[in-house]
Amino acid sequence: MADYVIKRLSQGLLLIVVVSMLVFAMMDMMPGDPVELLTDRKVSEEVKDRMRAQYGLDLPLYQRYIKWVRGALHGDFGTSLRSKLQVSATFKQRLPVTIKLTGTALIIELIIAVPIGLLAAYKKDSFFDRLMMGLSLLFAALPSFWVAVLLILLFGVTLRMLPLSGFTSAKHYILPVTAIVLGGVASTMRMTKAEVIDVLRERYVLTAYAKGLTKRQVLVRHVLRNALILVTIMFFLNIPWVISGAVIIENIFVIPGMGKTLTEAILNQDFPVVQASVLLLSILTVVCNIICDIITAILDPRILISMGGSSK
Repeated sequence: MADYVIKRLSQGLLLIVVVSMLVFAMMDMMPGDPVELLTDRKVSEEVKDRMRAQYGLDLPLYQRYIKWVRGALHGDFGTSLRSKLQVSATFKQRLPVTIKLTGTALIIELIIAVPIGLLAAYKKDSFFDRLMMGLSLLFAALPSFWVAVLLILLFGVTLRMLPLSGFTSAKHYILPVTAIVLGGVASTMRMTKAEVIDVLRERYVLTAYAKGLTKRQVLVRHVLRNALILVTIMFFLNIPWVISGAVIIENIFVIPGMGKTLTEAILNQDFPVVQASVLLLSILTVVCNIICDIITAILDPRILISMGGSSK
């Protein structure tokens, strides 16, 4: 197990370095000059050159990258070109908002989707199964931004039941979380059902029934535990994607999270904020993949053996 974790950590570290280099290079190739966006036409070239020197934009690309990496290793991602604030200070304010939004959505998604998927598999081909699978197809086909707009028009504009924007009270959670959850519930529900059906066909399930266990004991102790292996994998792999997908939702509902910060930074060519945001997402992706591998190996040691590790 330890050798496998070290191997995955090494691969993840290499991936983070490559992604940071690519993002740094792509931001440098973007058309336009950040200093031109920050200044007026009346500002002299001499002043603009001083600003470029102040932010290190006059240095060659490789020198800027090395300087940025050294700072990032000490938690210093530079200063925002737009707000003049430290990027790390901005993240401390915005990151908890995004974690709260996406964390709530993921927990609600699992609470809803897993029991429904289990019951739909147990009652395969029944009216309940067909109804749930039909709804899941509908929800999966709806883009989250379109759902968000519909929710705003219905509950915010027409019925005036819920606030349209902001993130200061529990009511502000309802619309954005619903927009994120619907698509995720659909895929998790169908995946849970498929896995449970496969597990129900295994011989150890018939053995459990033969031993006199009740249906509830078989479903919870044997079926659900084994079916949750794939669900666990998808849950951890979905975390970075849900956070990335929250970019659109945060902009629609004017939520001051990382998604809105990243969008504004890209539009304003705020290099330090974009680079730090992408680095953070890369680290999150790698960490979630490693946690996913460890948990699945604990749930099913056969997976670890197939990956080339040891169950000891």
